[in-house]
Amino acid sequence: MAVLLLRLSGPLQSWDVQSRFQIRRTDREPSKSGVIGLLMAAKGWGRDHPVGPLAHLRMGVRIDQEGILLRDFHTAQNVREASAKKVDLQRVPEKLGVRDSVSNRYYLMDARFLVGLEGEDLALLADLHRALKDPVWPLYLGRKACVPGEPVWLPDGLRPNQTLEEALRTYPWLGPQDRFAKAHLERLRLMLEDPAGEIVRPDQPLSFAERERRYSPRRIRLAYCPVPTLCLEEVLRCTSPA
Repeated sequence: MAVLLLRLSGPLQSWDVQSRFQIRRTDREPSKSGVIGLLMAAKGWGRDHPVGPLAHLRMGVRIDQEGILLRDFHTAQNVREASAKKVDLQRVPEKLGVRDSVSNRYYLMDARFLVGLEGEDLALLADLHRALKDPVWPLYLGRKACVPGEPVWLPDGLRPNQTLEEALRTYPWLGPQDRFAKAHLERLRLMLEDPAGEIVRPDQPLSFAERERRYSPRRIRLAYCPVPTLCLEEVLRCTSPA
């Protein structure tokens, strides 16, 4: 087995596949469909590209910083309805098929995630690792307005001969060490893809094609791990008296 690790950190993130129309929610950790979409953008693959090789990878998430839920009251004018034909927006606004839109959109603010993708094809993971370093298309964290605050690519993110759990449990904490010392963290939450998991999320991508975008349920197991030893040693070194 081999694992590819990604850092998902930014001012705002939003991860959900179910919300539409007036309420756009977010889960508290990245969705698999969102992570696969990010990898496809890094490779420069369009929506019609098959997702199979990527969707078959087993995903896990370590929540290094939970983030704060933020609600944005969003308004947009002259929104064309799905059934409307092309409309000249320079004309008077009282036209068929155009309306103002009001929605509530939810985001995670100041969150940090370590995402792991496990598979047997080391060549595939190595190719994705190279693509994240120099992506073809811009990367975003769930929505196009949510840009990464730090590189998604980790220099040591390709972990040959490791399992998903081992990679997530041992990789150093992603946040600043001074903030870690103030947070008094003792353990980190893990969300691990598991056929016997007790949590069900409808975010297993089957197709991203515009006219047949489809997902299936995916089972997840909740677990916890101690804060990685290397991180604790670094904190002690940074906070000990000179």
